[in-house]
Amino acid sequence: MKELELYIHIPFCLKKCRYCDFLSFPASEEMKESYVNALAAEIKQAGREYSDRKIISVYIGGGTPSLLSASQILKIGDALNDAFELKGVKLSFKNRVKKNSRILPEIEFSIECNPKTVTSEKLKAFKKIGVNRLSVGLQSSEEKELRALGRIHSFEDFLESYELARKAGFENINVDLMEAVPGQSIQSFRKTLVKVIALKPEHISAYSLIIEEGTPLYEKTERGEDLNLPGEDEEREIYYAAGQILKASGYDRYEISNYALPGYECIHNLGYWQRKDYLGLGLGASSLSDNIRWKNTSDMNKYLKGAELKEEVHELSRNEQMEEFMFLGLRQSGGVSKSEFFESFGADYGMVYGDVSRKLIEQGLLEEDEERVYLTERGVDVSNAVMAEFLL
Repeated sequence: MKELELYIHIPFCLKKCRYCDFLSFPASEEMKESYVNALAAEIKQAGREYSDRKIISVYIGGGTPSLLSASQILKIGDALNDAFELKGVKLSFKNRVKKNSRILPEIEFSIECNPKTVTSEKLKAFKKIGVNRLSVGLQSSEEKELRALGRIHSFEDFLESYELARKAGFENINVDLMEAVPGQSIQSFRKTLVKVIALKPEHISAYSLIIEEGTPLYEKTERGEDLNLPGEDEEREIYYAAGQILKASGYDRYEISNYALPGYECIHNLGYWQRKDYLGLGLGASSLSDNIRWKNTSDMNKYLKGAELKEEVHELSRNEQMEEFMFLGLRQSGGVSKSEFFESFGADYGMVYGDVSRKLIEQGLLEEDEERVYLTERGVDVSNAVMAEFLL
């Protein structure tokens, strides 16, 4: 059976963060209930259409999935468990299995949480539907930085929700952090990192803030307001500090922005970077299957009617597939495999990308051995520019 990941989108939030350009917005209880019903119907339909697939991960993201009520969470879980086989799947990620690694006996089932919206009742509902991994959006332990980002929670809220999750029996928790945020210094970032590491989460994601068009932070820059962002050198220092501190604490960096204790690398993330097929369900959710990409409608009225949801359907050319293989795969610390490149495309890596590789190696941005190609530390610094070199 061909493998498939599931992504479920919950587009609701209490208040949009100042940096967020995701499809999310506040909604009434009536709207949430209508959406959950439509989502359950889409999940059941997908179960019929993809009955020949083996599900290897489920990821409920948003928005703020933990904003839903326990009963709404259970309704989504019932639909998923009715539509798909979610237990006893053998995992097949080459880069994930390391010496002394822990291998999950069941698929990875993640849900994103905002600390302000986590309750014991919701955690029990998560457990009941099969969730075995939580991703908690902290971003910073510093109240001033949280306010600058427009977050609705405090560090105390985070500590309380983290303790509730551990008491509820969750043994695989990711904490999201953000680098280079307004008012952040290397000292304040170190403070956040030390506080989080002391809690021993299994996984830590540390993403650099990107000022996206259409967000309140972007509008501030358009008005000429100073966001008090760290300078380029300090941003680089923050990134390197994260890697050094986390490595010393037992966390491996397995992707540009993701760190895990051995065996706790995120299957959902790995699937994305290794171009495994994934099915996006819910408003605006994106999918990749058999080298065809598409997204669901972002129009709530259309979505609730349950009519034809697919938009922007695009079949990837062979060149586009090779490009994705490279610029997604190079995000992983282990880089990309030349033999897998040949397996996937029937073409020798050197014949397609030999000139690009030699140029980037000379510039100190890429390293290559007989089997693998991967970014150097300097290459990670300018990864966007490096990835652009692999466009055909």
